Amino acid sequence: MIRTRLALALALALVPAAGRAADWTVDPGKSRLGFTGTQVGVPFKGRFSRFEAQISFDPQKPEAGRAVVLVDLTSAETGDVQRDEALPQSDWFDAKSAKQARFEATRFVPKGGDAYDAVGTLTIRGARRDVTLPFRLALDGDTAHATGHLDLVRTQFGVGQGAWTSGQWVALEVGVDIDVTARARPGG
Repeated sequence: MIRTRLALALALALVPAAGRAADWTVDPGKSRLGFTGTQVGVPFKGRFSRFEAQISFDPQKPEAGRAVVLVDLTSAETGDVQRDEALPQSDWFDAKSAKQARFEATRFVPKGGDAYDAVGTLTIRGARRDVTLPFRLALDGDTAHATGHLDLVRTQFGVGQGAWTSGQWVALEVGVDIDVTARARPGG
């Protein structure tokens, strides 16, 4: 009995990490969560400087994966002082009432090669919508690098109130870009 347990423990220890579910820790210094939009016909880019993620992903069983990403809406930066001061206010993110956006992926769908979809829900300003984030994933040992893009209509999440709901001054379409590097946690 002891030999059987020892043999089983040894066999499990020898299974490559890529073959087991892994919990991943995002490297904030190598990761970026960005967004794009258009204001009065001029495209702009921005980013959220503070976000955190809990990711569980096994490349052999991606459909069993899960992720929760929390984005600090007060950390939006576009390089334009007036826009940056307006974004956390009640007309836009209303960060005083709901400081965080939340993306919860309930599964990952393999699309072939290094392509996947993260299927889940996005909640901003209390508005919750089903979304699918297509992304590409490169694995190198215990390091993962994911890049992806998602198009959203901001008013579906209540972003842009009053005069800002029409899209006349700020386009309704917004892009979200992820560029995330993470490391597998030992024993994860």
